Amino acid sequence: MARPRPPHRHRPRWRTLVLTAATVGVVSALAASRTTRRWARAGDPTGGDPLGLPDGERLTITTADGAELSTLVAGPDEGPVVVLSHCWTGDSRIWAPVARRLVDQGCRVVLYDQRGHGRSTIGSDGLTIEALGSDLHSVLETLDLHDVVLAGHSMGGMAVQSFAINHASACRQRVIGIVFVATAAGGLRLGGPSDRLGSAAVSSPRVARLMSDPRLGPRIVRSGVGRHPARSHLDATLETFLGTPPEVRAGFLRSILAMDWSPRLAEVDVPAVVMVGTWDRLTMPRLGRRLAEGLPDAELVVIPGAGHMLPFEEPDLVAERIASLLPVTSSPR
Repeated sequence: MARPRPPHRHRPRWRTLVLTAATVGVVSALAASRTTRRWARAGDPTGGDPLGLPDGERLTITTADGAELSTLVAGPDEGPVVVLSHCWTGDSRIWAPVARRLVDQGCRVVLYDQRGHGRSTIGSDGLTIEALGSDLHSVLETLDLHDVVLAGHSMGGMAVQSFAINHASACRQRVIGIVFVATAAGGLRLGGPSDRLGSAAVSSPRVARLMSDPRLGPRIVRSGVGRHPARSHLDATLETFLGTPPEVRAGFLRSILAMDWSPRLAEVDVPAVVMVGTWDRLTMPRLGRRLAEGLPDAELVVIPGAGHMLPFEEPDLVAERIASLLPVTSSPR
């Protein structure tokens, strides 16, 4: 006669695994739902329209190496001039909330898509920070702009450094002030194979598919904003990233990681403001401090709780600091 089986002291392992997985899934879904609702409720100084540019005249500026730069000029012809240079994997719309405020104050605002971004082409000089500095030079010379305040966000700030250092005479003749927004002079190099892995990741079709997922995409770019992100800021960041060709993302990332303007910052003899958020995980506060310390005449502005996307997160403050360097600031209309 068969011996009776001993009673089970524990549930079968597969049942435990299924229950655990189900519990984790429910908790994760609830947490994700709460996070999404929190992002939707967050205060949004852009009014839910972070990429809405002011009305203006569309131009195409052709550089010496054949790049065609899509350019927008907004605001009155006689207003004090501001030129805005945007970030890596962005386009001129990244500056939209700040541009709208400056136009409302009576400024003439010039925005352009960096080479390879937005509507602009690349040109034969390729995807380098030096080429970006030359592009900015072309914008100022083609439009014959003087008494200009330049503002550069992230890679745009690196382009401004390139222009100020490599085209120093033009900078002295045309520029009266610079605002560096969430940027650095160097120190962003990852080192070793990490550089190659980073370039491969940002150009990967699989990464692009993940970022296109409405549930995953905002979480992937979450580290780009500060403590209290608004959903519209995350969506706008994703839109411009995915709108940038993969080879442009990778090429400029390599240039950014290899860049170091620190030894030549003393040559940028223009009054400057350096703005950095304490929650910036991309160009960290220590890099902003290092940039300010290297410039001959710079004020450091540290913004508690803000992240990397300051034109979205703090457009009033950024516009205010830009206007503070203008020779005459008009009253709001």
